[in-house]
Amino acid sequence: MNLILFTPEEIRAEANMPLPRTDPRAKHILRVLRRAEGDTFDVGLVNGPMGKARVDAIETDHIRLSFSWSETPPPLAPVTVLLGWPRPQTARRLLRELTTLGAGTLLFTPTEKSEPSYQSSKLWTTGEWKRHLRQGAEQAFDTRLPAVVHAASLSDALSRVAGYPTRIALDNYEAPHHLRDLARTPGPIILALGPERGWSNPERDTLRAAGFTLAHLGPRVLKLETAAAASVAWLLWRGG
Repeated sequence: MNLILFTPEEIRAEANMPLPRTDPRAKHILRVLRRAEGDTFDVGLVNGPMGKARVDAIETDHIRLSFSWSETPPPLAPVTVLLGWPRPQTARRLLRELTTLGAGTLLFTPTEKSEPSYQSSKLWTTGEWKRHLRQGAEQAFDTRLPAVVHAASLSDALSRVAGYPTRIALDNYEAPHHLRDLARTPGPIILALGPERGWSNPERDTLRAAGFTLAHLGPRVLKLETAAAASVAWLLWRGG
């Protein structure tokens, strides 16, 4: 953790807030950062300011913290990543890595080659997905978390981004352009990636009809999470 995040609900007061020693953050503060009473470390409030926390006391079952806040990070980039519903283990990596990179919205949708059971995995039903967002932001030293949206279908997902000027869909099979060769129109970007098994032929037609340009990252076949991270990093770099 480069930054330790807390939610507004946890910070009821700025002095002597108890944090159980069983909490992973308390373990990190004591065992990894090796903070003692009187020491400080970097903290953030989810989607709010960053600042410093001070270890006021280390007690048997909890530590006590006080906080001082400073600047709030800028908004996330206007990049939406549309993802055909992936396997839960892949989704975990995507949530962390795309949050670390600074994507603004993650839009998940069922596709013809997605397994319906993926949507009802414990990752989504227990709220576990929120933890992976926080881990990605903590790695990036940022407090901003992307919006996570679940669409009912690909058509539903595309209707949510109808006004985006730059629309790109990655595809290994029929893409005529490399991602680096595409021109960008100022404004929000939507980048669409199919699930691990890719887009179906009807889905490619749907994407083209919705104004998407099919693009590739070269001849090598990449894992979904690798392709997503590489393409988002490229788009963010090109957009400044």
